[in-house]
Amino acid sequence: MNAHSDLSGRSSIANTIGPLIVRLAIGVTLLSAVADRFGIWGPPGAPTVAWGDWIHFVAYTAKVNSFLPSSLAPMLAVVATAAESLLGIALILGIFRRPVAFASAALFALFGGAMTLSFGVKAPLNFSVFVDFAAALILGVWPAATKSQIK
Repeated sequence: MNAHSDLSGRSSIANTIGPLIVRLAIGVTLLSAVADRFGIWGPPGAPTVAWGDWIHFVAYTAKVNSFLPSSLAPMLAVVATAAESLLGIALILGIFRRPVAFASAALFALFGGAMTLSFGVKAPLNFSVFVDFAAALILGVWPAATKSQIK
């Protein structure tokens, strides 16, 4: 085997495995946040639990969107939860990879923007929102592996 074919083989593995790892990481991240707001990771106040129930999540949604009327918080919480659930599942299943990746990037951009406006830039940095945004954006532009690369 010559050096060129060895590099080509590594590149095809990276182009196959790389997007899979990124898809799974972002998908699990989204679904973990959804699980938290339904108490799956534990009750409110438990270590490593952000919200622990729907009521605390809606209250947090109002704080994150402090520049909007607080009466919108319940609707925004439902929309965010639905978007995170659908995008997380689609990413894990690998369906509609590019549009789902771009939609995920847009969602993370909205989260990051709202968090920055309401709490300052440190909040989205603490939660790696910009990293998630970048990963989703990279996944969206990552070329799809061809059948010849997968062999």
